[in-house]
Amino acid sequence: MRAWAAGSRAEVWSCSALGGFAMCREFLWFSPFCWLACCCGPAGCALCCGCCPKFRQSRSTRFMYALYFILVALLCCVMMSKTMPKEMKEHIPFYEDLCKGIKAGDTCQNLVGYSAVYRVCFGMACFFFIFCLLTLKINNSKSCRAHIHNGFWFFKLLLLGAMCSGAFFIPDQETFLNAWRYVGAIGAFIFIGIQLILLVEFAHKWNKNWTAGTASNKLWYASLALVTLVMYSIAAGGFILMAVFYTQKDGCVENKILLGANGGLCLLISLVAILPCVQNRQPNSGLLQSGLISCYVTYLTFSALSSKPVELVLDDRGKNVTICVPDFGQDLYRDENLVTGLGTTLLIACILYSCLTSTTRASSDALQGRYAAPELEVARCCFCFGPDGEDTEEQQNVKEGPRVIYDEKKGTVYSYSYFHFVFFLASLYVMMTVTNWFNYESANIETFFSRSWSIFWVKMASCWICVLLYLWTLVAPLCCPSRQFSV
Repeated sequence: MRAWAAGSRAEVWSCSALGGFAMCREFLWFSPFCWLACCCGPAGCALCCGCCPKFRQSRSTRFMYALYFILVALLCCVMMSKTMPKEMKEHIPFYEDLCKGIKAGDTCQNLVGYSAVYRVCFGMACFFFIFCLLTLKINNSKSCRAHIHNGFWFFKLLLLGAMCSGAFFIPDQETFLNAWRYVGAIGAFIFIGIQLILLVEFAHKWNKNWTAGTASNKLWYASLALVTLVMYSIAAGGFILMAVFYTQKDGCVENKILLGANGGLCLLISLVAILPCVQNRQPNSGLLQSGLISCYVTYLTFSALSSKPVELVLDDRGKNVTICVPDFGQDLYRDENLVTGLGTTLLIACILYSCLTSTTRASSDALQGRYAAPELEVARCCFCFGPDGEDTEEQQNVKEGPRVIYDEKKGTVYSYSYFHFVFFLASLYVMMTVTNWFNYESANIETFFSRSWSIFWVKMASCWICVLLYLWTLVAPLCCPSRQFSV
């Protein structure tokens, strides 16, 4: 009886709250009260802006969490800037008094640098981890916990700010920073691993989807052949260009070894993918997947070589000259403003894309080894999106107001808990990337594209792990014939 009464009270509370917001949408749309009620209650975030188009609740919620993530990530980039404190001191008259008032040092030196980024990212990571635990086992948007996940944005912003600020009051700073650095490295590697797993899963899904179309339309064969040819051309061309610009006749031994090894790995996975024994166990295995993985290996190899510290040798006149580096890229590195802006934008954009694409229901199912039935596969050029007609039922869930489509009443579109877990890992990845991994003491955002061995080996390790993951998906059915593998 108590449980039933508690559930009834929760339902009454949620229904009355949503009903009130429906009236607010209908009669007082542009009043400040509605904006406050939207940000302080369980309503969808699209209500906070009258000029917004129709928003699905599932998308608007992810948009708001992504916005919070962007704000904190930008704050971390500002904290790692060596010029920002100087600019603020010159343009803010009371800057030094403010710094002394909040006990952050004469020039707020306690609020900048890698230690400040560690603390802010600690607060953001705790924020997403708490919500990861809070949203476990939520199946639809009707429960109180789902309302907390989908609403109360003002209070969540206050909570995020309080956690990031409270991290600066953690005692024993040295022990905290050393321990948190290793936690961040582990979390960042897990984040990279998830993206690599999903890349391999994406390659198999792409080939399976387009292969399914060949039964009804032979043009899908031409599409498969054309895309495969393009990807192998990109991979081969990339390795040829890297051999031209990153190697020389004398020297550059490490670059030559890496290019040869990674090029050999691309050839290896291509041969394994078309072996008869692999084809018998996995008919969907083919060159499309290996071509995509080869392109990614090419990109990571180029990125790693670009991050590798330069080699200096003495020329005939006794001067130090750099070798194994293309000359055309040197001017780009000298423009700090361009590098800082481009690097920050690319970093945040790539992380956000990885987070949002890896938190869909299909991606979380793929990480657990659950895939759609092959007979239900319908070939589409844009196979990443759902088939046509998925929105028909969602349009019936539109409330009286014209702005929010409540599309999760019967079931969640994505896993709430897994969504927050990925953003928790992304917080750690931002922390390690912005602080230049293990070269944190000399790191600043103006040298975002600086060359260091830490970044080089992280990228090379990612390259080799990606190849190993793909190889395992090919040979696993041969190594474990009694188990069922579906990709």
